[in-house]
Amino acid sequence: MQELDYAKVGARIRQNRKTKGWSQDELAKRCGISMNFLGHIERGTKKMSLDTFVSLCRELEANADVLLFGASKADDNDSMYIQIMKSVADIMGSRDQQSS
Repeated sequence: MQELDYAKVGARIRQNRKTKGWSQDELAKRCGISMNFLGHIERGTKKMSLDTFVSLCRELEANADVLLFGASKADDNDSMYIQIMKSVADIMGSRDQQSS
């Protein structure tokens, strides 16, 4: 399986945020994390939880595979990982809607 480059993941998150015209503070608030932590994520100096990653994908309206690997199609080994991530995101979204 392809190893994640956290600096590249962070750069893609930053690019998506800037495309939306949002500050770090705005995205951080939307995701329920601190602006300081988001800065670390964008620089690739700290790893985020799956919950935080799902929240970033949801708020940025970005595909997980694009943020993780920079492409919408990954090789066969990576696509299994991506499918699992998407399934978890769907389950978490359903859980959140049920608790509302």
